[in-house]
Amino acid sequence: GSPGELNPPIPSLLSPTVTSEQIEHLHRRFKQLSQDQLTIRKENFDSIPDLEFNPIRGKIVHAFFDKRNLRQESDGLADEINFEDFLTIMSYFRPIEMNMDEEQLDRFRKEKLKFLFHMYDSDHDGKITLQEYRNVVEELLSGNPHLEKESARSIADGAMMEAASICVGQMGPDQVYEGITFEDFLKMWQGIDIETKMHVRFLNMETIAHCY
Repeated sequence: GSPGELNPPIPSLLSPTVTSEQIEHLHRRFKQLSQDQLTIRKENFDSIPDLEFNPIRGKIVHAFFDKRNLRQESDGLADEINFEDFLTIMSYFRPIEMNMDEEQLDRFRKEKLKFLFHMYDSDHDGKITLQEYRNVVEELLSGNPHLEKESARSIADGAMMEAASICVGQMGPDQVYEGITFEDFLKMWQGIDIETKMHVRFLNMETIAHCY
């Protein structure tokens, strides 16, 4: 490659502790995915074997092109993403750092949850219906080989009931329930350790995304 090729701009949201070695690792992964092109398109993800069996494969790929996650003001999906966009998406998966203060931790957690919320809210209307939420929970669980289908179904039902009690529980009798808003979503995830829930094994990014 040409000199300087490995010094791509690092978005400010990537913490200073991301080393140049990790950036290079991500850059190699990006080039692998894009087949040495400057951008990645959706079909480039078809060649990732780990993703083939991932129950929410479509949602993960979708999230990479969701303009809301790319910090663009507009809505909808991008046709392609460049390396900087790729880094932006990967930043949602980076682990908590020891030196973060309360405020940073809170912002960090909110960003991760926003990313997750966008994955559930596939029609981009800012709300997740209870049924959509239930479906995603069930899809996620279906990837677990140690869980029977029946158990996955009842856990998903339980999750939906819990969401309903949190979200619908605080409404007046004359209000119509529209769906889970981001505020509700934050309440639902309170106290849940999102760190261990969000990892990206399919990118083999042990250097940035811890895998549990």
